[in-house]
Amino acid sequence: MNILHIESSLFAENGVSSQLSNQLLARLKATANNTHIIKKSFAEQPVPHFDGKALQALMQAPEEQTPEQQQIVAYADQQIADAKAADLWVIGLPMYNFGVPSMLKAWFDFIARAGVTFRYTDQGPEGLLGDKTVYLLATRGGQYKDSPADSQIPFIKTFLNFLGITSIEVIYAEGLNMGEPTKTRALSEASAHINQLTQGSSIAL
Repeated sequence: MNILHIESSLFAENGVSSQLSNQLLARLKATANNTHIIKKSFAEQPVPHFDGKALQALMQAPEEQTPEQQQIVAYADQQIADAKAADLWVIGLPMYNFGVPSMLKAWFDFIARAGVTFRYTDQGPEGLLGDKTVYLLATRGGQYKDSPADSQIPFIKTFLNFLGITSIEVIYAEGLNMGEPTKTRALSEASAHINQLTQGSSIAL
């Protein structure tokens, strides 16, 4: 099983979303044979901002690309290759100012490429990455699940669906800044959810 592990926390391994992601990965490794993990820690390996230069590089004919553009295209190609190769994605997802971490959004921009991860047809867009499962470890200081203030999960589900990925599981840990009892309860519930999802043959693949 090939797993793409994305830590998008600004605090790297110290982030709660990273800790829960590692807990999930440990359970997956214990219940699945021959697990191979590709890890991307955005705090340690920052994702470049997707700007006009990046878009121009991806649109430029290969034979006309400058050395700088070639580096941008090579980076984007590698992100897509890693995304396509994985059977399962594990994404640590803290909430920052009601949205997704900016580097995770940039990474999404780098992997969304017409003709490669999606295509347009007469019937509308078609995602090309459908044979995957995504686990989202959603950590929040407050409580936003299923409320209008939660712009994260609807956005990510829309984006992943656009790429053809519909097998999405969200593990929430909310209220982490609302006092120690609330935090303890949230982490306990998240751990229980992780254990439930990784009970032997119940792993979603």
